[in-house]
Amino acid sequence: MVLGFVVARKHAAILLLAISFFAPALLSATSDEASRQKFLQTLVAAATERSGHSVRYEPAYVVMPYPGGDVPATTGVCTDEIIRSYRALGIDLQKEVHEDMTANFATYPRKWHRTRPDSNIDHRRVPNLQVFFSRKGETLPITGSARDYAPGDLVTWDLGGGLTHIGIVVNSKAFFSSRNKLLHNIGAGPKIEDVLFNWKITGHYRYFGPQALAGIPSESREAMKTTAVQPMRTPQNQRVVHQNLSTSATAWAKAWAATLEAGPE
Repeated sequence: MVLGFVVARKHAAILLLAISFFAPALLSATSDEASRQKFLQTLVAAATERSGHSVRYEPAYVVMPYPGGDVPATTGVCTDEIIRSYRALGIDLQKEVHEDMTANFATYPRKWHRTRPDSNIDHRRVPNLQVFFSRKGETLPITGSARDYAPGDLVTWDLGGGLTHIGIVVNSKAFFSSRNKLLHNIGAGPKIEDVLFNWKITGHYRYFGPQALAGIPSESREAMKTTAVQPMRTPQNQRVVHQNLSTSATAWAKAWAATLEAGPE
């Protein structure tokens, strides 16, 4: 009887010790997840708000202030919607991308034949954002299941013909498919539409800003990331051109690609 009581007390002491050891980590993980979800909700709200703006699709190269620079509020392309959504949360992608490119220029695409970073245009190029988000955010799997794309996720596409595109998942559901829609601008201004599988998906990311991984060792950061699978084609995303994409929007997108390819004189 006495022996049993002693053993029980010993087990209870071990249990309390284990709880005291692991509880802070569990509470921290819960707090971190709550903070992440709150961030994504705020980002989605900012992206959704963008759909109420009238924006003329204008691909011209623009010299802008740094940091905090932007093209005129009434103009822009697909990347500008991502930039403006994050800026509403106090995150300046112009600054973040430029700083990372300055320190790691060889890591970024060289297709524009540049020899140094350009804070006027680099953050407005989809391939550059793909590299940046993969380096500073989380790379998520590319799948054919709409359930894998959550509000706040960033998605990039290959439109064909050398054209790229980017959008952000919001919490508005498509009526027939029940998929989350995306905020994007492919030529007719910022729109919230069911376009997830309209084109070949080339990237799937989640980015929480420059402070998200502060103080975490590099090996831990890598462990947090999910290895991306190869882009897959589904019956939906084999269609290269969105069924509602007008001829004029296609022309604008091609003009944008040509302009961004040329860059400044």
